[in-house]
Amino acid sequence: MEPGNRRLIRPALVEVKDQPNPTRRTASAPKKIVPPEQTNAENFYYVKQMQTKTPMVIVLQDGEVVEGMIEWYDKSCLKIHRDNGPNLLLYKPSIKYMYKA
Repeated sequence: MEPGNRRLIRPALVEVKDQPNPTRRTASAPKKIVPPEQTNAENFYYVKQMQTKTPMVIVLQDGEVVEGMIEWYDKSCLKIHRDNGPNLLLYKPSIKYMYKA
């Protein structure tokens, strides 16, 4: 069996250079921006609930339920104003979740 006449068909280099390469970045293409470390979404939520004086239900890690309004907050805790009991200072790590009453 003879190997026949085989030719390799290659495109001309001019054709290859004209085609854009999607994997290669150009100098004008912007690099991906790294998302910020902190989005401030938590702070926005607390401020909104404080301004509207929304009654909140807060469930703690041990299952205890606290009802009241958020009076103020800082980096590590929330102050809860309650009508039916004393005001409370809750540490954020002790909060399991919260929702609007």
